[in-house]
Amino acid sequence: MEFFKKDTKTAMEAIDMAQWIAFAPVVFQASVALRDLGILEAVKEGGVDGLTLEEVLKKTKLSTYGARVLMEAALGIGLLIKNNDKYSITNTGVFILNDAMTRANMDFTQDVCYAGMYTLKDSIQKAKPTGLEVFGGWKTVYEALAHLPEQAQKSWFAFDHFYSDGSFPQALPIIFKHKPKHILDIGGNTGKFTLKCVNYDPEIKMTILDLPGQLNMAKENISKAGFADRVNYHEINILDDSQKFPKGADAIWMSQFLDCFGEDEIVSILKRCHEALNPDGKVFIMETFWDRQRFKTGAFSLQMTSLYFTNIANGNSQMYDSQVFNRLIDKAGFKIQEETDNIGISHTIQVCAKK
Repeated sequence: MEFFKKDTKTAMEAIDMAQWIAFAPVVFQASVALRDLGILEAVKEGGVDGLTLEEVLKKTKLSTYGARVLMEAALGIGLLIKNNDKYSITNTGVFILNDAMTRANMDFTQDVCYAGMYTLKDSIQKAKPTGLEVFGGWKTVYEALAHLPEQAQKSWFAFDHFYSDGSFPQALPIIFKHKPKHILDIGGNTGKFTLKCVNYDPEIKMTILDLPGQLNMAKENISKAGFADRVNYHEINILDDSQKFPKGADAIWMSQFLDCFGEDEIVSILKRCHEALNPDGKVFIMETFWDRQRFKTGAFSLQMTSLYFTNIANGNSQMYDSQVFNRLIDKAGFKIQEETDNIGISHTIQVCAKK
């Protein structure tokens, strides 16, 4: 990846970026306010001619002062432009307002990450998710997930599903060309992938492994869909090495799962996969590796998401560099037989077999 090998900024560009970093929390909160208070929508509806401050006030019912400080901030941020006392929305403003990926990222940052990130330095020094304390005394976000405040839980799942759901249609043919009969869906969450599988192949049997809170949600969703007879559930705390995986499956699926763990934990999980898997079975790993992205923005998003894992999720995991990750696969006794990049927005699927 050539993205990060040279510093190409001039001194003026560098100091501009430094000021953006200095005010980044303010930029973010102002942008959320401009979106959620209706200012961006109002200006967008004004079209190419734009709206005056007074016209925005009529549409939003905000005070003159409140609208003015936000709209002036929007000029510096680059969400609005101003000509002849009329404000118009920029392309960036339109993306903030309407782009599904941007909304998922912003809501996740606001509702899940923002308050806790104040303690990021502590998380780095202690290797603990100190930011999770804003939600309660949980050890990891996965234990807390079923108990998070409604908006935080909604934004967490929207973020997670936005990136995984769009990848499933491409993933299913890769898996089912190997003709599995029984798949372990490890970290099955709300059962979305399992539902995709039982709809795709009328003969496939599934077993979901997860924590009790997630399994309860998955059971409800799968029962409603009418597939209760083809899905089993295995309650497990993945972090407990003594808890083994059920044997007899010829395929194991892990989607955006192993990035939730530190290196030693990943090796432990993969070794338990090795023990559980039939001799000629396959492990299918779908992950987002920052070094395998097509665009710099994609890599940037994943590098920032790594800090969510540091501060909120568990204190020791990240979105991995694929070279680091592949060493862990080898250490656990697997070899990579196939790799497919550019699955969905940002994923790679690795098909692994026992050495």
